[in-house]
Amino acid sequence: MTAPRSCTFCAIVAGEIPATRVLEDDGYVAFLDVRPLFPGHTLLVPRNHVEVLTDLPAADVGPLFERAQALAGAMEAGLGARGSFVALNNRVSQSVPHLHVHVVPRTKGDGLRGFFWPRQRYASDDEAEDVAERLRSALAAG
Repeated sequence: MTAPRSCTFCAIVAGEIPATRVLEDDGYVAFLDVRPLFPGHTLLVPRNHVEVLTDLPAADVGPLFERAQALAGAMEAGLGARGSFVALNNRVSQSVPHLHVHVVPRTKGDGLRGFFWPRQRYASDDEAEDVAERLRSALAAG
């Protein structure tokens, strides 16, 4: 996919916009978020412009998450975090339209409460089964 001229993360990858880099190799760059939830909050991006996870070639999914896994371990080993929060938005709530994984160091009592939106139950088991069947059908259709 060709990078749009205005992609902030492509500009960071190219070195046109400064960023505090944490990891970089031939395929990926990770840098500190300029507005972190907690110190060490890191964004991991593919060097090639990819907008959302469904655009990422299947062969690149494993390498992306191997690096996310390494960053999560580094949060504990290097920062003394008790764990991490790993998240990825697709279009909705994606502030920069370039695929990026958030890896955030966590400690017990840090104030971050799971997901950032209200959770709810299904109205019934039938409703849950209907939703699951729609997903299974979409997966089968490929």
